[in-house]
Amino acid sequence: MTLSIDLSDEELEKILLGDRGKDLLMEKVFNQILQAEMTDHLGADRYERSEDRTGYRNGSYERELTTRVGQLTLEVPRCKDGSFSTKLFERYQRSEKALVLALMEMVVQGVSTRRVKKITTELCGREFSKSTVSRLTKRLDEQVKAWAERPLEGEYPFLVLDAMHVKVRRQGGVRSTAVLLAVGINEKGRREILGLRVAPGETEEAWKSFLKQLSERGLTGVEHVTSDRDRGLKEAIHQQLPSVIWTPCHAHLRRNVLDDTPEKWRDPMKNLMDEVLQASSQPEAWQIFEEILEGERRQMVTVTGEEGQTEEIDAYRKLREEAAPALATLKDTLEDATAVLSLPGKYRRRLRTTNMIERLIEEVRRREKVIRIFPNMDSTWRLLGAVLAEKHEEWSTGRKYLDMAEFRKWKKQANRPESEPDGSTERQPVMAT
Repeated sequence: MTLSIDLSDEELEKILLGDRGKDLLMEKVFNQILQAEMTDHLGADRYERSEDRTGYRNGSYERELTTRVGQLTLEVPRCKDGSFSTKLFERYQRSEKALVLALMEMVVQGVSTRRVKKITTELCGREFSKSTVSRLTKRLDEQVKAWAERPLEGEYPFLVLDAMHVKVRRQGGVRSTAVLLAVGINEKGRREILGLRVAPGETEEAWKSFLKQLSERGLTGVEHVTSDRDRGLKEAIHQQLPSVIWTPCHAHLRRNVLDDTPEKWRDPMKNLMDEVLQASSQPEAWQIFEEILEGERRQMVTVTGEEGQTEEIDAYRKLREEAAPALATLKDTLEDATAVLSLPGKYRRRLRTTNMIERLIEEVRRREKVIRIFPNMDSTWRLLGAVLAEKHEEWSTGRKYLDMAEFRKWKKQANRPESEPDGSTERQPVMAT
């Protein structure tokens, strides 16, 4: 394809002097690329008489394209037999194509509305058939599969696991379906979305299978895992990733403890958890917690009685009396919850919760909510995989998430034989049991 970009004096002035200079230039370039692609496809330019011509133009339709310089409005040409397909969108619109395909599948399966059909027709530029859906899904599936099954190279010291749930039509009805997600931080301190797995439920077997698949792809060097407190997930981690440090998400733990706490005493409970979970070490956390349980540590607060009189009371004593189940939940989880304190201090804040994946899920939801109910499991995997693959590419080219220099020192000392003096006060890693 030979391309020559033509700009009139008026267009050049708008580009150089206008606020949308870059946008207009990109629109001009892209629109001329589209026309050049159509010329190559048909074997002839506009109005050109040629023995090599294979078809004829049939107008164009507008298409929005989001790029790093802004939102572009493109004029995508059509040909009469509908055989033209531009390669221009390949780099930018993998997730959009997955979204369109999900909507198209809804139409083909007869579960959509006229509005959905109208949307897909506008997005695709023409009517479509089952064969069109099959052809497009095959091409996109290959791209998503290549990303989802890529070899994992190097080590991933930190791993964060979580799941989201979506609605899928399967087994004769609309059913909640789990999408298991894994994010790793590699030895260079960059985040990577390691993969996803669509499963009927968030079960121990599903997590085992997912973690096994990650290991087969090359997941190694894991020192610390953060996840929620789901028992099946915890067992899967212990079996597939033995001897790692495991921390249950502090945000989830706090919500669970507060749910068991009378509303009147939730603020003192928050203060209690701050003291314990943000201690400088695991022994200190246990010491603080035991002092609270034994009444050696107090938190005095002023309360107002029914008749308006005020008095000073020990809020921790009230928690022992009225929030015993909540304190029991915290005590049962404290050993694992404070395991993150064995890591150097600079890593604890980001590794004590699954917030990293929670924010990722929020971004995925922006696309998922357009569908509401996925037509099948394959469509779920395709759309979410495409969105995650694009986010992964953004992360891999962005700035580092963590500086790993201090971690490398910690790991070297943690792996030193106990009989070998090192003069260090760093704690040895707490192994998950």
